[in-house]
Amino acid sequence: MRTKIFLLSLLMGFSAHIFAQQTQVFESQLPGYRTAFKHNNAGDNWFINVSGGVQVYNIDESYDGVNFGDRITFIPALAVGKWFSPYWGVRLKGQGLRAFSFIDQLSGDAYKAKNDYLNVHLDAMWNLANYWGVYSPTRLFNFTPYVGLGWAHRFKLDDDAVRPNTPNAGDDYRHYSDAFSINGGIQFGFRLSNRVNLDFDFGVTYLGDYFDRLNQKGENDNIISAMGGFTFKLGKTTFEAVEPMDFALIDDLNGKINALRQENDLLSKRPVSCPECPPVAPTVVKNEINYVPNVVFFRLNSSKIDDNQQISVYNTATFMKETGEKIKVVGYADKGTGTGTYNLGLSEKRAKAVAKELTTKYNVPSEKIVVEWKGSNEQPYPENNWNRVVIMSAPQ
Repeated sequence: MRTKIFLLSLLMGFSAHIFAQQTQVFESQLPGYRTAFKHNNAGDNWFINVSGGVQVYNIDESYDGVNFGDRITFIPALAVGKWFSPYWGVRLKGQGLRAFSFIDQLSGDAYKAKNDYLNVHLDAMWNLANYWGVYSPTRLFNFTPYVGLGWAHRFKLDDDAVRPNTPNAGDDYRHYSDAFSINGGIQFGFRLSNRVNLDFDFGVTYLGDYFDRLNQKGENDNIISAMGGFTFKLGKTTFEAVEPMDFALIDDLNGKINALRQENDLLSKRPVSCPECPPVAPTVVKNEINYVPNVVFFRLNSSKIDDNQQISVYNTATFMKETGEKIKVVGYADKGTGTGTYNLGLSEKRAKAVAKELTTKYNVPSEKIVVEWKGSNEQPYPENNWNRVVIMSAPQ
């Protein structure tokens, strides 16, 4: 038992050390903030894991004349699961094949029992990398403890009737073929692409002492496993953050923009009357473009245009059709979250999303749109959250 506790403590300590520095950085960026995410659809964020490795039955026991290497056998595994948020998910995993167990006999030799078995268990998984830090779909390394319950079945072998000559073995040991299993462990994942991860799994399974037909000390049997394999992601692989937005503030800003636009239109059309002024020769004045920049706000880590932001895109498209002028579309990202490189790419997606909306939905010619993106290097507004925007303005 002390060996098992030591192994699990070592793995937990190593993982905590890896994330210590990263956690401090994330907390400094978003103190006290926990992002909420939209519920994914039924077909989103599924995964299949295929893996294989080694297993040892009762790792904390030693037997006369048996080398540790002789106790190691191959173990395959197949798992199907789903992430319900970046923080937690579930999986159904099957693993097994042949494991060797032993018991010391009075003769001084150890009796070797072959155990062909299958253990199917349902696990709850907790992604600490996303929970401790800021969720990122491009994160290279993930650390996921898990715990679950299952059922193990031992298949009958030809030598099941052979019983070691020991007083510790029960008379009915051959009748025990099924056992309730408790499973736990840690999974380390490395991102290879948007669809594939390389995962390493270190787990332990606890079973009743009778499962291998060798009743020994009345303690539960354990199977320690170490496996590596690939995880294949199915459906949508990312999550969309739900960021509380001050819609009243946004509506107020849009209202002020529309009021200023109407005021400018009235001023430009108002006739000027001045009887006491001397006559002035008519001059040709170039039409002045009266345009107040429109702003499209985005949610955290998103480049999707919300329905309540369509009014800004519509107003810009109307202005362009009425005047024939060009529009500059510039994307930004807030400095408080993400890296500079990631934010630059995010601001590019936002700017191109607005430009695409203008061309596809409102039939604005693409040559009339100048698209730029600044990432988080430039912050047009003093409030951090306000900088998740695309600003549309008439080129100067």
